[in-house]
Amino acid sequence: MKVESEPRHLKRKALIEKLFRQSFKPKAKPVLTNLTHVDKLITKAAPDYPLTKISKIDLAILRLAVWELLQKTTPYKVTIDEAVELAKEYGGEASFSFVNGTLGTIFKKIGKPYGIN
Repeated sequence: MKVESEPRHLKRKALIEKLFRQSFKPKAKPVLTNLTHVDKLITKAAPDYPLTKISKIDLAILRLAVWELLQKTTPYKVTIDEAVELAKEYGGEASFSFVNGTLGTIFKKIGKPYGIN
């Protein structure tokens, strides 16, 4: 029997994965706390794409980028460029253009009333 398929090994593997995920919670908490507001901005910027239809990775990238835009601690161009690069790396073929367009709309049209500059 291979070690990789032993029940104890599988349980340990699952626990390591859980512990690894938990290590990111403190960093993700501010984004998750403001998810309703962030999701509203995404919905307004991409009305043809309900949140349930956006790929999970694209949605995660958008959520992080929108939260960063709202924080105003990083120049908006840097935030958008980094989000586009993440979409190229992790998303589908059209992800980077979708992310770029959505974030551009949030910044140009929706962002200004919310104090993003």
